[in-house]
Amino acid sequence: MFFVDTLEFEGLGNRSYLVGGPRAAVAVDPPRDIDQVIAAAARRGVRIAYVAETHVHNDYVTGGLELARVTGASYLVPAAAHVSFARTPVADGDTVTVDEGLVLRALATPGHTPHHTSYVLEEDGRGAAAFTGGSLLIGTVGRPDLVEPRLTEELARAQHASAHRLADELDDEVPVLPTHGFGSFCSSSQAEGDATTIGRERTANDALTLDVDTFVAEMLAGLDDVPAYYAHMGPANAAGPAPVDLTPPGRADAGEIAARLAAGEWVVDLRSRTAFAEGHVAGSFNFEGDGKLATYLAWLIPWGKPVTLLADTPERIAGAQRELARVGIDRPAAATGDPASWIREGERLASFPRARFADLAEVRGRGEEVVVLDVRRDSERAAGHVEGAVHVPVHELYGRLDEVPPGTVWVHCAGGMRAAIAASLLDAAGRRVVAVDDGFDAAGEAGLTVTRP
Repeated sequence: MFFVDTLEFEGLGNRSYLVGGPRAAVAVDPPRDIDQVIAAAARRGVRIAYVAETHVHNDYVTGGLELARVTGASYLVPAAAHVSFARTPVADGDTVTVDEGLVLRALATPGHTPHHTSYVLEEDGRGAAAFTGGSLLIGTVGRPDLVEPRLTEELARAQHASAHRLADELDDEVPVLPTHGFGSFCSSSQAEGDATTIGRERTANDALTLDVDTFVAEMLAGLDDVPAYYAHMGPANAAGPAPVDLTPPGRADAGEIAARLAAGEWVVDLRSRTAFAEGHVAGSFNFEGDGKLATYLAWLIPWGKPVTLLADTPERIAGAQRELARVGIDRPAAATGDPASWIREGERLASFPRARFADLAEVRGRGEEVVVLDVRRDSERAAGHVEGAVHVPVHELYGRLDEVPPGTVWVHCAGGMRAAIAASLLDAAGRRVVAVDDGFDAAGEAGLTVTRP
């Protein structure tokens, strides 16, 4: 008998796996904060004998090298991956014995990267689970455009072939256990559902139901923006990431917070968008700790700029510190407690109003001139937008603030989280802003004209 433990990282939309038998296990695509993997192995009472990477990751910093060092495990990395550290190179068809009767077989599945490798767990010689990394996902595949623009179409065709190879070599009942596809921008489209099998993918995945030319054309047409921080993840992983330091950050008092703001550093408030709108340190930005913190903060921040985190509890700081470390944002300063303690004597907290689309419709109905700013991605806007709205995707807004027309800005996204980020950027720049905290479907219901293709 074997087990598979899934470690889920909702903020980044990824999963890692610990799989093994009674005595030994292999960790597949582990996160940088390896203590979670070690704890999972301890609960099972197994030794981590192998650490396996499906590819050099573009969307997070791996913990594979450090996990292998700490546990003494063999570090399996695709042989064709260009890395600067010692590892056990694996090529197509290579096998390792994880435990009695359990063998892990490498299966070359290029497409997400040229060297991408899936791993098939075989129990007594029969395929029992497929760890597909960024190859075959739930209802989709990993995107092929993260390596080199000139390789994108070639890799898209390779994804189609790799999906077919997996389907040809594995039985219908074999579970497909991907790393990406649960919100990660490494997925070419978002996965539908939480679990799948080879058989289900045969009937539901475009890579297995469309001919290669149609598949490639449709996938390339649907690719969305790539988070800017991805440019730093691959090189960090290829070089060999440093061990993570999750000891509590240094405390920042009101004077230090003010000094950091004056120096142009980023002060990030992790509280809810409701709490932030009601009262916050002027010049700070709102990235909710419960949202996709690492993705959007790492996407927007100028790379390498120091970060100070503000939160209502130390636990919130610790959670954010862990999540940010997964994308290489290390050692923030921090402050917790009452927001009034974050400002110097004589200063006041800043605030701005929140509203619904119905409120915007009412304001427009009175003939008031306001700026409506849509901060969704291009693909979202293409499916429908409020008539007359200015469009600047939230991940571009920090560098394009001067393009927002003068006047009070009513900023919206699809649900409220990204609008809150955008509102905080505008507020910090001295603009009058209203954050629309509402689902986009409510725009049409409120009587606003929504232009659709």
